[in-house]
Amino acid sequence: MRQWMGCLLSALLGGLLAVGLVERPWEQPATAQVRGGRRGPTFPIQPAPAHPGSEATPPAPSPVPASRLFNTEGLTPEEAVNVAVYERVNKSVVNITTRSTRLDSFFLLEVPEEGTGSGSVIDKAGHILTNFHVIEDAEAVAVRLFDGKTYDASFVGADPINDIAVIKIDAAPDVLHPVIFGNSSNLRVGMRVFAIGNPFGLERTLTTGIISSLNRSMQIRANRTIKSIIQVDAAINPGNSGGPLLDAHGRLIGMNTAIASKTGQSAGVGFAIPVNLISRVVPQLLTHGHVIRPDLGIRGVYETGKGLLITQLVPNGPAERAGLRGPRIIRRRRGPFVFERIDVSAADLIIAVDGEKVETWDDLMSIVERKQPGDRVVVTVLREGRRLDVPVILGGETPSGPYRRHNI
Repeated sequence: MRQWMGCLLSALLGGLLAVGLVERPWEQPATAQVRGGRRGPTFPIQPAPAHPGSEATPPAPSPVPASRLFNTEGLTPEEAVNVAVYERVNKSVVNITTRSTRLDSFFLLEVPEEGTGSGSVIDKAGHILTNFHVIEDAEAVAVRLFDGKTYDASFVGADPINDIAVIKIDAAPDVLHPVIFGNSSNLRVGMRVFAIGNPFGLERTLTTGIISSLNRSMQIRANRTIKSIIQVDAAINPGNSGGPLLDAHGRLIGMNTAIASKTGQSAGVGFAIPVNLISRVVPQLLTHGHVIRPDLGIRGVYETGKGLLITQLVPNGPAERAGLRGPRIIRRRRGPFVFERIDVSAADLIIAVDGEKVETWDDLMSIVERKQPGDRVVVTVLREGRRLDVPVILGGETPSGPYRRHNI
């Protein structure tokens, strides 16, 4: 028994002695040494964290002062921008309603129809910018301003190819607040945008989003395409057409014109006509009522995949005067009868204009319409296997037919 108690006592004393000799890591110096007596690079040794609440616990971050999150009106920076854009521009946006009639094919009766859209005041004279499709075929157009007053509108001019139109109201200058035109050449994907319009007749509604893509192509009329369309994800619905697309400074950068949706309602893909195109078209609409486009003097082509085969030239037009060739008509007489045959092999094949390759009619017109009447272009053609450069002085094309038709 005494022997057993002695062993236990010896074990306890040995354990206490061992504990006293063990180094405590939290009492080590703030440098470390490489074994072997050679001193290595020193670095701070962080003490092991103590129990919660001790001085070694890192302090909790201090809260951000409310003054940094909100302005004096209690708005966040993002909300302040939204409010500023709306307050700056909403008086420039108008609600457009149209009245027209359509023929019921079953009862052969004229049925009245109404339409809605949006527009922007562009000057103190009462000119309103909107989409052509908003007022197309309208028999009467009314414009309601921000103060609730409604005015009858008159037609000024339209460019159906680019879906741009200008109408006018007789209102006092002090109730007209023109929108400020911006620049669409320096837009970038990801920029924040704002749309104000009248979706479903709900006046001056603000929606926000970003630019989703640039330089989209959209076919507006027949085989003519606008190639600089702005794509946005801001909610655009029926009634928004013709309304302004704005940047964060409240400047006009586009005009909302269409949505991509199977239901006819916003699906997060909207399109706007860029303001730089509008800026080129509107002065001509105010002056002439239509756009005078440069005319190459070619009325028909056949797309071959390798170029454009000329099928029809304007008699004595710019292309014919320059020496471009269309199909040759071969006439043969057999007795009292005269037979005609068109020899398309004699026609020129257009492959480029001013060094830019063309494969479609839209390619050709996109190049020509960047010019002005009287400008010189070089048309490159293949003729009888030879490549020729033919200089052409562009004429001026005055629209007719639907370009000038209006009922308001």
